[in-house]
Amino acid sequence: MSLTRKWKLTLAATLGTTAIAGTAYAADVPSWQQFEAATYTDPTGVRVVNGDEAMATTGDLHKFYDELTSTPKKGLDDGLIVNTVNGADDKWSASQVGNLTYCVSDKFGADKAGIVAAMNGGAALWESASSAIDFVYVPSQDASCTTRNTSVLFSVEPVQTSQYIARSFFPSTPKRSRNVLVDDSIWSSGSWTPSNILGHELGHVLGFRHEHTRPEAGTCFEDNNWRPLTPYDSVSIMHYPQCNGGSTNLQFSSLDAQGVAALYGN
Repeated sequence: MSLTRKWKLTLAATLGTTAIAGTAYAADVPSWQQFEAATYTDPTGVRVVNGDEAMATTGDLHKFYDELTSTPKKGLDDGLIVNTVNGADDKWSASQVGNLTYCVSDKFGADKAGIVAAMNGGAALWESASSAIDFVYVPSQDASCTTRNTSVLFSVEPVQTSQYIARSFFPSTPKRSRNVLVDDSIWSSGSWTPSNILGHELGHVLGFRHEHTRPEAGTCFEDNNWRPLTPYDSVSIMHYPQCNGGSTNLQFSSLDAQGVAALYGN
């Protein structure tokens, strides 16, 4: 089956490219087998969709495909959205969200100090909006900073890929896939600062979805597994600018602050 132009653009998003556009609900969609074969597998062996979201298993990828080919939600007025799993919010417990420990791999080499600073800056965006949230850097674990390290909740590691700038995970992701991977293109992403890029990825870590999957965006639909928290926000840090976004720099917005407070408390 030949892919329509719209589906080719949508597959660009599932492949993890940064030039994401198009809709996922056009006619003449690819089969599951075509979709699975086209989906990008990153150097750690994890499938990546929507530019920066990891699928832990083939079953998860199949479920994503089923949602991708369904009809998007219509007529909702609310935005900053939390991921849902089987209808329940995908979020950390009150105790865990106050102790989100992580390490930063020594493998970043000369770039490590910059990554540490960018992680701190990205974390501060969310922490300033909710006193319940605390990302805790544990430098003593940096020498063994992988997903196998049980002394931290997640790892921050370098990756070499042309498919994304960075990618992360959701609270429901198994420990074996809980890492934030960062390509060195983070240093040459124009108005997207390293702190804002990692702030976006930490939004996923907290459970937030891409804002542009909302029907108001008119493009880049992903799936229906989300619950609205605030009015739709085209300038959200979770909204890709290239998906009809209203911001060019992945800034943290006032509605982002309202959304995280709605989910985790002030």
